[in-house]
Amino acid sequence: MNALIDLCVSRSRAVLVALAVLLFAGASAYRGLPKEAQPDVDFPYISVEVLLDGVAAEDAERLLVRPLEQQLRNIEGLKEMVSSATENRASVTLEFGPEVDVDQALTDVRERVDQARAELPEDAREPTVNEVKFSRFDPMLVINLGGSVPERTMNTIATTLQDRLQSIDGVLEVNMVGIRKEILEIVVNPLNLESYGLSPADVLNFVQRNNRLVAAGSMQSEQGRFAVKVPGVIESPEDVLALPMKVDGERVVRFRDIAEVRRTFKDPESYARLNGEPAVGIRVVQRNGSNILRTVDAVKIAVAEVQKSWPTGISVTYSRDKSVRVREDINQLVNDVVIAVLLVVICLIGILGLQNALLAGISIPGSFAAAFVLLAVTGMSMNLVVFFGLIMSVGLVVDGAIVVVELADRRMAEGLDRRVAYAEAAKRMAWPIFASIAATIVAFLPLVFWPGIIGSFLRYMPIVLIYTLAASLVIAMFVVPALGAIFGRSGHLTPEAREQLGLAENGDLGKISGWTGRYLRVVTAAINRPFLTAGGVTALLVAVFVTYGALGRGITLFPNVDPEQGSVDIRARGDLSTQEKDRLVRSVEERVYGVAGIKNVYVTSGAGNKGTAPDQIGSISLNFDNWRERRPVAQIIGEIRERTAGIAGLVIEPRLPQDGPIQGKPLNIEASAQSLDALRDAVNKLREFVATIPGVINAEDTRPLPGIEWRMEVDRAQAAKFGADVALVGNIIQLVTNGIKLGTFRPDDSDEEIDIRVRFPSDDRSLDTLAALRIPTKSGNVPMGSFVSRKPAEATRTIMRTDMRRTMLVQADLEKGVLIEPVLEQVRAALPALGLDPEVQLRFKGGARDQQETAAFLGKAFLVGLGLIALILVAEFNSLFQPLLVLTAVAFSTGGVLLGLMVTGRPFSLVNCGIGTIALAGIIVNNNIVLIDTFNKLRDAGMASREAILRTCAQRLRPVLLTKVVMILGLLPMALKLNIDILERKVYFGGPSGQWWAEMATVIIGGLIFASILTLILTPSSLMIEARVGAWFAARRRAPVGAPVGAPSGAIGAIPPDHPGRPDRA
Repeated sequence: MNALIDLCVSRSRAVLVALAVLLFAGASAYRGLPKEAQPDVDFPYISVEVLLDGVAAEDAERLLVRPLEQQLRNIEGLKEMVSSATENRASVTLEFGPEVDVDQALTDVRERVDQARAELPEDAREPTVNEVKFSRFDPMLVINLGGSVPERTMNTIATTLQDRLQSIDGVLEVNMVGIRKEILEIVVNPLNLESYGLSPADVLNFVQRNNRLVAAGSMQSEQGRFAVKVPGVIESPEDVLALPMKVDGERVVRFRDIAEVRRTFKDPESYARLNGEPAVGIRVVQRNGSNILRTVDAVKIAVAEVQKSWPTGISVTYSRDKSVRVREDINQLVNDVVIAVLLVVICLIGILGLQNALLAGISIPGSFAAAFVLLAVTGMSMNLVVFFGLIMSVGLVVDGAIVVVELADRRMAEGLDRRVAYAEAAKRMAWPIFASIAATIVAFLPLVFWPGIIGSFLRYMPIVLIYTLAASLVIAMFVVPALGAIFGRSGHLTPEAREQLGLAENGDLGKISGWTGRYLRVVTAAINRPFLTAGGVTALLVAVFVTYGALGRGITLFPNVDPEQGSVDIRARGDLSTQEKDRLVRSVEERVYGVAGIKNVYVTSGAGNKGTAPDQIGSISLNFDNWRERRPVAQIIGEIRERTAGIAGLVIEPRLPQDGPIQGKPLNIEASAQSLDALRDAVNKLREFVATIPGVINAEDTRPLPGIEWRMEVDRAQAAKFGADVALVGNIIQLVTNGIKLGTFRPDDSDEEIDIRVRFPSDDRSLDTLAALRIPTKSGNVPMGSFVSRKPAEATRTIMRTDMRRTMLVQADLEKGVLIEPVLEQVRAALPALGLDPEVQLRFKGGARDQQETAAFLGKAFLVGLGLIALILVAEFNSLFQPLLVLTAVAFSTGGVLLGLMVTGRPFSLVNCGIGTIALAGIIVNNNIVLIDTFNKLRDAGMASREAILRTCAQRLRPVLLTKVVMILGLLPMALKLNIDILERKVYFGGPSGQWWAEMATVIIGGLIFASILTLILTPSSLMIEARVGAWFAARRRAPVGAPVGAPSGAIGAIPPDHPGRPDRA
């Protein structure tokens, strides 16, 4: 290593050119890196969905869910299987372990679904298998189209725009909301059927037989070979109307005589509105790895181009534009980085002088450039997590350079040439710098292997820190000496300062003045009574832990952040039609308008989305104004709650999204049992109790909604007398309900096939019509009542299953500031009194499970980090006591963490504060490494322990304090939630990113201050204890057998410090 340092110093200009190339490459890499708001997390989830029109929930469970579960239950790596059966559909969501290759799991699932397809009903649509992507739940842009144009025109415009947007690089997929599927509807008049002597079965069979393409083979002759086909595919409504249904002599009854054929849309299942106007939503999903800023700009340009051909009256509104947030976050975080760098450089200039400060500060752009290049090479993106990692690294990457520059400055003050001074400084501090930076790197290293969604979201930060720290090690050991050989200069020290440095090296320590002199007097007092000092400092640490246990604010998973969006979920009980649901949602929607701080209101009513509560009839999505211009979102949600409190018959839940990458309600209790009645009773009792807990809001459960369904029971024996069966009865009844699908056709103006459905007119679609239906049999048309009875029965709307067992959930939100752990303790304590059936099993999921898993991993990561740090220290010092002494700083940094949280009144966030505590373990040991390394060098030179301790403290105080002050200044703007807009020359406090990272910055600053102060006193005392104990054992070995030696603490402690007979003076 020394030879490499000498080579860099002798070839300093080559190193300078290499640094310039690195800076240029880093700038180019930064421009090309994808920009996004949050990391695109790979969810270990795969979803399987099957649609079957008209199927009830219980039938969907039997016909769709169970065959899929039987095939999917044994897939390797499967962690949990959650199934859901509802009207018209069934879905199975598979959660895999973090070690599973999702791509391979996706292949396995598709193979198993193909095997299960043979067991599914023929009418069921092809199952869809999709990997759950975070970006699909959170599109980068929503385009809302509105205006007073016909529905078909709006749909055509939206479909054309969808095709145009899907061709843009950076767009993964484009989904449309608020568009009904088009169908070719054949409306049969039942009176006309009877008048012509036709039955519904005649119509069904005739259309099916005449809508097909028959490949009749081929003919070969002397004239050649020719393919023969019988084209009979329906291509337009006119083709259906012209079909002959019955021929009576010269008279032909055509389809137009008994029915109407029209292209229309399916019955509406939901409605969508933007700011009170009907709208079609186009959700644009970002492709992983693309630049969101460029992609959104390309999308808006494409919309502007296509818009030129649209008819007048169509409006375009953009909502949920993530590029705006990304731009603001990038500008804010870039400003934070710039401010942190400026504070660090100003501090360095004040202590080291301009030229030396610039030499030490070159580590910042050099390390950042190397990190940008490595991020580009590894295919990562620039996001909020990466930017905070850069801010956090500002104070870390200059540590090694500061130590080299400070020691070289001392040597130049003694008269050495700058080449020699920087080469000697780099060689002398090479191993301490390597050990310090390596200790910090290995502290972050376990976080790279953080499993699960939260780990995938946050592992960007340790990765970028490892990149910057590794680069700073190279720069400090090789680049800084080379640049110092060219630009290094001494002279900023006054004669008095030079004299003080000389006294610290080999002069009279009693003559040192200023802050160093005061510090030496404190250290002298501490090492005179080292055991008392160590005991006092330890007692202080214990007191901090005890105080936090009594006054601490508890534990959370993520910090509280004001989000950019909110929602109002609306629930109601009963068998409500889509129109009834929409009217109820409108009554809530009208009261939301006018609330200050809301930019856009997007409303959906009717059928709920996947994963919503069974009784949810609609949702109102809120886009808030910019955080700089609005009040806190808690006040906005509170006003909405007050405005909507008086609406009877509805459960209205204004809520904010959960903090962190995992969404949903934080309180989530899963109940399972074989008995459905016991399960319903347990869930009902749990929800009622949870709703009474203070701070718990929006409590709900997933019990099936009470409802009625009509069962048409066929007397098979009686039906057999007329030659009828269940299939015939079912087909006739479908004419009154959803209609019968006869086939499909593809019109010229559509890229997709359109269903052909036969049904009765709307006036004949009612319960009374069911009773009056006439069934065609061999004996003629027979009233349905002859062998079919209609009976009401209780309907089951939704059935949930977890790992092939029926389950139900109890979920709830928490008010701002309410912690989940005390709530869970109340629930657990109340379980015996609730009297639940012993068969019911409970499992806590959601925030409780996430918090438990996160705490378990961070505890392991902390221990692994400490073990790796200890391994490096043992290799560095070749000792067991001194590495143990270095690691005591970690305990004191933890005390500083808790003290900082008590002062600021914040709870302990497992994610942010946990990462901050682990980071401190690697940062704070640097103090002790530098102190102990210098002490060992002085001892090796033959200096007595006491003098070596004092001279170590005098020589290393400045670089130790300088590195920690620089680290604190780098994080200070984030801890204060300070945002300085350099371009607009404005200062703001708060903001989402500031709220997110303030806790971690506070934790690190508190730990640094507390631990640095205490270790600057404790470490000298511990070194003195080591020296005295070592001297006592040495004296014991030299003493004659049976001679008294005396206790080390009493005997040696009683000898005056300057007495020549002290063992540590030998």
